[in-house]
Amino acid sequence: MMTLERLYKNFDVLENWQDRYRFIIELGGKIPALPESAKVEENRVHGCTSTVHMTVQKIDGASPRFDFIANSDASIVNGLIAILQIVYAKKTVEEMKAIDIKSIFHKLGLDNHLSPNRRNGFFSMVERLQTLSHSALN
Repeated sequence: MMTLERLYKNFDVLENWQDRYRFIIELGGKIPALPESAKVEENRVHGCTSTVHMTVQKIDGASPRFDFIANSDASIVNGLIAILQIVYAKKTVEEMKAIDIKSIFHKLGLDNHLSPNRRNGFFSMVERLQTLSHSALN
């Protein structure tokens, strides 16, 4: 499984944005498929230019952790979903809140190479993930 540190190292090795872009798309090709039955309006992430659906699963334990599956109709967005899965998978709500996703976004260079619409969509997915995880606790 890819870790955030390994993701950073891969980005460091890829010297130009075109290679990084291809790498992100490759990551997106490896994410689990969301069942067709989950591609309903209530699972849609609003704020994305592309169509994105997301579900969150609670992993029971002393401190519940969360995992999520999301899919988009755009390859690059599936890659961004893969990055979010690397960052947020199997975390507690408290751990999710402590993540400085803007710093990660910046360190990966995404802030300089994605369109404003893609950036907004990325952060809409983060917000949706946190909202769904928080409401699953109740």
